Amino acid sequence: MIKSFGDKATSDLFHGNSSSKVRKLPTQILDSAIYKLDILNAATSLDDLRSPPGNRLEALRGEYKGYYSIRINAQWRIVFRWEDSSAFDVAIIDYH
Repeated sequence: MIKSFGDKATSDLFHGNSSSKVRKLPTQILDSAIYKLDILNAATSLDDLRSPPGNRLEALRGEYKGYYSIRINAQWRIVFRWEDSSAFDVAIIDYH
C-alpha cells in the first residue's frame, strides 16, 4: 500500500487530480504510470511487484540507495522506499 508520496505530481496523478504538476509529465506515460501506481498500492510484499515481469523491480544504488524502482518505460521509473509491507516516498522520475 502507498503510504506517502515523494512529490506532488505523483500524488496528484494517483488521486486523479489534473494539476499543473501532472501536466508537466509526458502524456505518453500517464496511463502506464497510473496502472503501475495501482499495482504498487495493491502490493503487500516486494515479491508482488515482480509480476508482471515488465515491472523490472530493482533495488537502487548511489543517490537512491534504500529505494526500489519499477519501470514505466525505458526512460521513466516509479521509485519508492519499502517498509513494513508499504511503499513510502513514491515518485515518478526520469531515470536517464
